[in-house]
Amino acid sequence: MSFADEKDIERPVSPISPNSPGAVDHNKPLPELKELDFHHPKNFSAPVPKRKPVPIAAGANYENGDGIKNYKASPRSIPQWLNWRQFSRRKRIVIVGAITAIVLIALIIGLAVGLTVGKGHKNLPLPTSHGGPYEGDLTYYDPALGSCGISSTNSDMICAVSHVLFDAASRGPNPNENPLCGMKIRVKRNGKSVDVKIVDRCVGCKETDLDVSRSAFKQLADIDQGRVLMEWSWLENSPVQVS
Repeated sequence: MSFADEKDIERPVSPISPNSPGAVDHNKPLPELKELDFHHPKNFSAPVPKRKPVPIAAGANYENGDGIKNYKASPRSIPQWLNWRQFSRRKRIVIVGAITAIVLIALIIGLAVGLTVGKGHKNLPLPTSHGGPYEGDLTYYDPALGSCGISSTNSDMICAVSHVLFDAASRGPNPNENPLCGMKIRVKRNGKSVDVKIVDRCVGCKETDLDVSRSAFKQLADIDQGRVLMEWSWLENSPVQVS
């Protein structure tokens, strides 16, 4: 019989005894599995691949490796009525033109008001309850320390009354205690008026003449005129009588 014929012969398999070395005992418990510490170099030496960061959605909160929370602000949504792209090109031009016109009108009005306030031209009536109106010459001077002991400048609305009135109201040797000091009078000329405060004594003035600061004079006349006619009245009860 050949070698090929021997392979085709079925050989009987003898049963394995439980006590034989190759036998498997199915009743024997399985060995206990131990949990490996992957951070220990002996148990796991291969490097752990880094995890790819996951993109964070807008407005989401996340925590980094140090336990610190980071907050990413979400973009603000634009209200529909402020969305410029919703309008057509023609509407945009109309809106821009309207806004420009409003701004120009506001600037013109503001400029006009500013010029009016800067000039300070008023047209107030002359009261008669405290005495007046009186007529006299109006001049201007450069004020400094006046007879009332008050220091003034050309930008102040002040005046000096005639020495006749000032001396008539005097009650002692100290001119600073003159009752006219600090009193107010109203001056008017050609539909313009200005209120001034008495701070000085005018030596070259007649009884009803007034000498005022440059700023006060400009409210009523051109500074180049130098001397003009005007009317004035007391705004308070006067301690003197004007003839």
